[in-house]
Amino acid sequence: MTHPRFASFSVNGKQGYGLVKGEAIVDLSSRHGAIWPTLREVIEAGALQQLSAEAASLEPDVLPGTFRFEIPIPAPEKLICVGVNFPDRNEEYKDGQAAPPNPSLFIRFPRSFTGHDQPLIRPPESPQLDYEGEIVIVIGKGGRRIPESEALAHVAALSLCNEGTIRDWVRHAKFNVTQGKNFDRTGSIGPWLVPFTDEAQLADVQLTTRVNGEVRQQDRTSRMIFSFRKIINYISTFTTLVPGDVIVTGTPTGAGARFDPPIWLKPGDVVEIEADGLGILRNTIEDEV
Repeated sequence: MTHPRFASFSVNGKQGYGLVKGEAIVDLSSRHGAIWPTLREVIEAGALQQLSAEAASLEPDVLPGTFRFEIPIPAPEKLICVGVNFPDRNEEYKDGQAAPPNPSLFIRFPRSFTGHDQPLIRPPESPQLDYEGEIVIVIGKGGRRIPESEALAHVAALSLCNEGTIRDWVRHAKFNVTQGKNFDRTGSIGPWLVPFTDEAQLADVQLTTRVNGEVRQQDRTSRMIFSFRKIINYISTFTTLVPGDVIVTGTPTGAGARFDPPIWLKPGDVVEIEADGLGILRNTIEDEV
């Protein structure tokens, strides 16, 4: 089954959203932007299925080469990332500790991400730009203290993330990683949102990261330490989740920092994040100008 794909895009700086068809897009924001300015409002209204049905008979009007992909939810209220969430990843820390009982979490700002086919930016402060391939869940129905048994009913859509990190800047202080996770345009989300319809879309998905065609990370969601249900339940315990909130769910082993010596991303590299049913998120690397 092929699921519809909704993308946020810009044309000459003007933001829009639509349904992806091949390499082009049916512009839905020109038809519905007065009611739903972005995909966040579309999701809040529960209108993804309605727009998919409408766009099915429409010809694309945003053609290849005329637009750039943007992050799918341009201004989420919350963008929360899960730290160590695969068994081999926990073992990388070599601290002798078993997997923790609860997920490690941190916050990223939307400005730290860019869209599909856009360059990730290596800042002048550090050469240690690293990749982390992850699956994204987007909340469709808000809630507080959501039971695990009901958690997936709160998911509207799925996407991919390269949760790019400036490694030495996550060690600038004793306890937090915020600095190294939030340099402008060091990560990416996209290419699009795939509506969530069934637990099979998440249950045993292969997640792969390639750098210049070489597989660096590969694992399956069935091996995650904290399930998607647990993540939603745990986060909603302390904060109210709202439609459009973005949760980045953790990366497998194999980031560049774990090589000896480490292999950092450099200008000209191409990083691809791929997952079953979600497509390929692709970005090049450039130095900040």
